Amino acid sequence: MTIGVLALQGDFDAHRHRLEQLGAEVVLVKKPQQLDEIDGLVIPGGESGTFLKLLGVEGFEKLKQFVRLKPTFGTCAGAILLATEVENPKQAGLGAIDIRIRRNAYGRQLDSSIREGKLLQSSLNHQPDSALEMVFIRAPRIERAGPAVEVIATEGKDAVAVRQGRAMAATFHPELSEDTRMHKAFLDLIGSCGTDTPVRRP
Repeated sequence: MTIGVLALQGDFDAHRHRLEQLGAEVVLVKKPQQLDEIDGLVIPGGESGTFLKLLGVEGFEKLKQFVRLKPTFGTCAGAILLATEVENPKQAGLGAIDIRIRRNAYGRQLDSSIREGKLLQSSLNHQPDSALEMVFIRAPRIERAGPAVEVIATEGKDAVAVRQGRAMAATFHPELSEDTRMHKAFLDLIGSCGTDTPVRRP
């Protein structure tokens, strides 16, 4: 399988390295037409408003089509882009996951932290609930999750990683931890999508 990492900003190279560690072939996606050549996509952290500007109208529409059809994993800013609702301030989203997400909910860059959360037993992780190191940097918070959304990781009472259909999102930075399980879950999701029914969203 060939996995793309959106390489417009953020620490996309850390995602590339992690995926290659797990045996995936990785390409850095810088142009919309490259989306036609990959089996799945990681949207890294960064600044979600800047992502929208760099994508432009054509790139945003191409990405919106991609996330309806192929597996996508968004982390931090990537999670914001995948949401149906974005607050603080409001902005356009790709609508891939039925969540309301609040930008910078944990504070500014100075308020960044490493916390211990919990990876839950789920359709992507069949092991019992277990501890998971989580790196939060100007992190958003998931304030609402729709009935079709599966929570796959928590930190305290907050859902911090979710999945709906072919899309995954995490409000933290799994590429900055030594733990590979979030990326492994995404690769497993890609592997399972050959038998999945495509997710239809309005």
